[in-house]
Amino acid sequence: MTPANSDTTNYDETCPLLPEQNVESQKAARPAVTPVPKAQLAALCTVRLVDPIAFTQLFPYVNEFMNDLHLTNDPSRIGFYSGLVESTFALSQLCSIYQWARVSDIIGRRPVVLLGTLGVAATTIMFGLSKTLASVLIARFLGGLFSGNIAVVHSVLCEITDSSNQAVAFPIYGLMWPLGSIIGPLLGGTFSHGATKYPQYFDYQIFRENPYFLPCLIASIIAAIGIVLGYSFLEETLPSKRQKNEKKGPNNISGSDNDVVLNEEQPMSVGALMSKPIISALASSGCALSFIATSFDVVFVLFCYSPILSGGLAFSASQIGYSLATAGAIASFIQLFIMSYLLRTFDCAKMYNFCMGIWPYTFAILPLLNIIARSGLDKTTGLLSTPTVALLWSGIACVLAMSKIGALAYSLSMILVKENAPNAASLGQTNGIVQFAMCFARSFAPFLVSSLFALSIDNNLLGGYLWVVIMIVVAFLGSSISYRISKHSKSTLAS
Repeated sequence: MTPANSDTTNYDETCPLLPEQNVESQKAARPAVTPVPKAQLAALCTVRLVDPIAFTQLFPYVNEFMNDLHLTNDPSRIGFYSGLVESTFALSQLCSIYQWARVSDIIGRRPVVLLGTLGVAATTIMFGLSKTLASVLIARFLGGLFSGNIAVVHSVLCEITDSSNQAVAFPIYGLMWPLGSIIGPLLGGTFSHGATKYPQYFDYQIFRENPYFLPCLIASIIAAIGIVLGYSFLEETLPSKRQKNEKKGPNNISGSDNDVVLNEEQPMSVGALMSKPIISALASSGCALSFIATSFDVVFVLFCYSPILSGGLAFSASQIGYSLATAGAIASFIQLFIMSYLLRTFDCAKMYNFCMGIWPYTFAILPLLNIIARSGLDKTTGLLSTPTVALLWSGIACVLAMSKIGALAYSLSMILVKENAPNAASLGQTNGIVQFAMCFARSFAPFLVSSLFALSIDNNLLGGYLWVVIMIVVAFLGSSISYRISKHSKSTLAS
């Protein structure tokens, strides 16, 4: 990466040590910073927080949930069904994501955001009450349909910010996914089997008969809070709707320049958008990013759940929850304390390339964690020695930190879409195209990588690590695709 702005002026001994100061010209040249609409950003962030909590709270116990359904007697085959559950969600989200974006261009962003959040709350409760594989899949399918409004949520963020304040707003918004990734696994790992763990509080029949309902219920309550805040503070941001509302206002000046611009802008078709090199590059690279990152999330849980002698770490649901919470904490730190500086200092497209380049090495480290676990395993007791546990968790923290640096590409992608959308009227559809590509990869990545994981272990292919080799190759390919973005990005070309 190189700084976004660099000074190439040549200096010699005839130049003064300090440049001439012209305070007035500096003030005039410095662009005014648009105040961040705090209430709207807070409401939007709360709504954004709902999705990762509902999505990740099932990770610590999904394998155990599938095992409780008695779908197979072979523990190594559980990953197949877990991947099926996660792929069902992503597939239905894929089917709805562009449609939600189109609907939001007609009826507005606000109703689509609120309706989607309501649907996530209802389907999360359905999932917790499911007792068959069919009911689990139906709940996840419906949940994916309502979660398809994510492109609309991104569009709202783009429409309430501009280039002067995005370095503040985007990291705060980007913090919501890792924060939700902390809360979600902690909910799932802590409150699954709540009636057994906390009988003094949750010893009720509904929790005894549905041991995974309690974390789902808590996640749904958080979603309900998001709905209330969104309804109270989130304003309509669709340019055409906002223009009409401003015309109704008492201070409206008819025929203003902004109105003329908005009237002239028309949304472009999908074909026209995809014909632009930067949009096709963002979509194809987003697809690669989503496949790689989703595969890591899925395979990391399977890797932790599998027995040590089968190539995993033999973690319990609680330990998996703590490891995922650690990942969220690392991502939160990066977003909160580092991301804003990076956005002000480096070019977004080049940072995106760097983040994509991290992924091959992230996958390469995973087998080393199993080697550490094997070296300290007491085969008599089945327990790890204390030094091994310390070294193992240090390694886990390292690999999770690398994965979260790689995942910064998601936030950078949002900014790149905003910067390179042809016009304001096409922003929703551009977001929809890129998110569609991401969800397309997310729809088959869990099933594919979990099946590959099971195949590698069952047949001892490359010592059970064939899945690692394949994912390293895929990650390198994804990294090479990302370089198309820096070739066509407006910010890179202008620097």
